[in-house]
Amino acid sequence: MKFELRTYVAAEGKMAALQQRFIDHTIHIFPRHGMHSVGYWVREDDPSVLVYLIWHEGDPKANWNSFKDDPEWTSARAASEVDGSLTASLESVYLDPVEALAIGDLPPKA
Repeated sequence: MKFELRTYVAAEGKMAALQQRFIDHTIHIFPRHGMHSVGYWVREDDPSVLVYLIWHEGDPKANWNSFKDDPEWTSARAASEVDGSLTASLESVYLDPVEALAIGDLPPKA
């Protein structure tokens, strides 16, 4: 299993549209391509930054290539970007889990 941390800087005024595209389309398309959402966050110090964590079945690069060619994704992306790109930049970092550290010890939600 490979984790991926992705950071998007939304184009000016496009954060709501970017989030809505994830809600309406992206998160539902990911599993067909071996990608599974863990969580999504907006940076507290910069609300134009969306950070999310996914995990991959198999090869992440092959998963992304498959996702990018998905007809539902290409249609959703085109429709959401009629007035311009929703993102100004993207950073992707692949992460390997540390097996000796338990994830189950997270604090309860406030």
